[in-house]
Amino acid sequence: MLGAMDDHHAPRGLGQLPNALTLARLFALPVFAVIVTRSVGGHTLWGAAVFGAAGITDQIDGYLARRWNVESGFGKIADPLADRLLIALAVVLLWHAGRLPLLGLAIPLRDIVLVGLTPFALKRGYRFEVNNAGKAATWVLYASLAAVLCTGSGTAWPLWVFWFGVLLAVVALGQYVQKARREVHA
Repeated sequence: MLGAMDDHHAPRGLGQLPNALTLARLFALPVFAVIVTRSVGGHTLWGAAVFGAAGITDQIDGYLARRWNVESGFGKIADPLADRLLIALAVVLLWHAGRLPLLGLAIPLRDIVLVGLTPFALKRGYRFEVNNAGKAATWVLYASLAAVLCTGSGTAWPLWVFWFGVLLAVVALGQYVQKARREVHA
């Protein structure tokens, strides 16, 4: 019955659902880590399922927050943080399992820099908004990492998709830097 709802109001009692989905993604982090670390060589259908479900909640929580007009300060920070942490964790664990090359660690490094600099930029006038390249990079990275988790070692196509996600992440980073240069006041 979602289609019959008013586009501007959440159904009674569901206004916090987007934030709850973001919190669920954060709580999935240790579960995902345990599953992957107990897998053989980073190959785990259960890990891919948890990771994929987390990626789907990312799409659902943002959609619902915008549709119901319940976007919050918490959600604007916690949602991309949850994504960054989950993707970074997957990259590190898959690198450790020998499924991703060392250069793949550029993704968590980029995220550490972004997470570390964002509070300073916010204090100086930066308005944090995820850009389209960042959204696309997140979707592609979720898909590629889930594919790496559920395919065998040596399967090349998930890595090609991963590198495309890395390229999109670099483009997004460049856009964030340009936006920060325009908005941040010394």
